[in-house]
Amino acid sequence: MFNIILTGIIIGILVSAPTGPLGVLCIQRTLHKGRLNGIITGLGATTSDLVYAVLVGFSMNFIINFVNEYKFIIQIVGSVILFIFGYYIFKKKPKTAPSNDEERGKTNRNLFSTYTSAFGLCFSNPIIIFFFIALFARFNFFSPEYSIFQVIISLASILAGAFLWWVFLTLIVGIFRGKFKEKGLKILNFITGGILMVIAVAGVILGLLENFKN
Repeated sequence: MFNIILTGIIIGILVSAPTGPLGVLCIQRTLHKGRLNGIITGLGATTSDLVYAVLVGFSMNFIINFVNEYKFIIQIVGSVILFIFGYYIFKKKPKTAPSNDEERGKTNRNLFSTYTSAFGLCFSNPIIIFFFIALFARFNFFSPEYSIFQVIISLASILAGAFLWWVFLTLIVGIFRGKFKEKGLKILNFITGGILMVIAVAGVILGLLENFKN
């Protein structure tokens, strides 16, 4: 059982650790809005990872066939969503910390949108499926012979590993938050939004090229 827990945590970290759109977004939100928003962003990504882990674990062959069949559509839609998100961040003006209870309440209500947007952005990236497939195969994880209890422990371990990574990233970035003034946050928005839009455009181009080849 200990081996299952340790392997699940490692898989969760390995799936979450590669720097990508969610990593950039988590850093931007942590510096811009604070650690809580960064952690909530990571929680949204973690939940999406968990959904993919369940899908891959219980129906690997079906998921592979589905992704291969609709890969072009998924890649284009995901890239469009990513571009819109990047443009929104690129144009967004930094805000100072809440100055009264009403503004703080509004910030708390926005945590839900922070979570759902991170979940949607992560879920629109089907590459995560292949990460899980490769890792499950490499570690011989999520075996059909697992009992219900072992399956629950496996999924909980992956969830814990992924969330630990996002908390770690948020805490590290949060240390440097105080050094960023409004001008620095504005530059960060430009850089973050620009990176997300470039990744999105590249995704569309690569998707079109691959579709034309086929």
